[in-house]
Amino acid sequence: MSEIKKYVRIKRAYSKGAWYANQIGSVFPSLGTWENAYKVNSPDRALYIRQEDAELIVTEKRPAKVGERVLITDKYGTSGEYKNGDILTADLCAEYVITTKEIGLAFIFHSEYEVIVNNEVENEGADEMENKLLIENAKTVFEKKGDKYFGYKSRLGDIVIGGNYSYAFVVHYAKTNEDVVIIPGDVNAVTTPVCTTEEERLWKPEKTAQERRDEIVEQAKADVEKLSNRHQRRQYCGYSVEFRVNNEKRTIVVLLKGVNTGIVYTRGIAKAAPSDCFNEHIGKAIALHRALGLEVPDEYLNAPQPTEVRVGDVVVHTVTSEIAPVISDDDWPPLTGAYVYQRDVEAARRYALIIDDSRTEAI
Repeated sequence: MSEIKKYVRIKRAYSKGAWYANQIGSVFPSLGTWENAYKVNSPDRALYIRQEDAELIVTEKRPAKVGERVLITDKYGTSGEYKNGDILTADLCAEYVITTKEIGLAFIFHSEYEVIVNNEVENEGADEMENKLLIENAKTVFEKKGDKYFGYKSRLGDIVIGGNYSYAFVVHYAKTNEDVVIIPGDVNAVTTPVCTTEEERLWKPEKTAQERRDEIVEQAKADVEKLSNRHQRRQYCGYSVEFRVNNEKRTIVVLLKGVNTGIVYTRGIAKAAPSDCFNEHIGKAIALHRALGLEVPDEYLNAPQPTEVRVGDVVVHTVTSEIAPVISDDDWPPLTGAYVYQRDVEAARRYALIIDDSRTEAI
């Protein structure tokens, strides 16, 4: 029976500070998942990769057949024609070696590769089905050709199928109608953007990762305030909300306790993944949602990582692993320990990885 293995292949990095930013295309043995991250085995320790930054590849250790895709896992020799992590297509298959369509007559020993059993063709098929379902469920669909938009589908009956519409019309239409989809001339292609009444979907520039994170942090603060007040004054009268924050362990626990008895009736826990930046406000919102039995909003679980170093952040040196707070230009430095002035751009680059942007003391 052939041996099944799983690998994680890096496709991109969410920021330059990610440990795998210079590992695009590299492949690591998979150790499973942890919340929204893949856990991988590196030479010296286990590391974590955001799932949206990688692809999971399942392989079998056996000789390839013509047309099958293979993952190079144990390259033999120093030839520059291919490397570990490359994905190639078997062309000619002999007793001990194969050739591939991508590099011609270069011989690759069976010991150098593993056969991929989940491939991009399957993933593309899933995407195609998802796109078709998106179009089927939409109320209105426009087809974009060049700089013009044509009516493709309407459940509301207020556009002409095949009619030619301007960008300005589509913008105005999307402001007042939900479930509006634009397809780029091919129903099998990725249907983007999806336009709703949120203006930024269509006619405003996409927000940066930092801007989106800032919005999520403010949303988390408001959620914690709202849910805590509701819990204490209305639906859950007689309970109190108590947060316990452990910055070192990157965990937050919320306890719902009886005001008079002190009895803990329920609790919720949030823990930041090793590759994520810890944020107390987002963590409190996650923990409180869990304690109340509410669904945790996806934006809290998949918030973008910070990209701007700000006063109050805690950063770590990417080489020495030294941890330091970021202080304002006119602050006195601490009596002991490392620190980074906000104006010191060069230092901020060396301390490129932000590990805590809660900024509770700076507020």
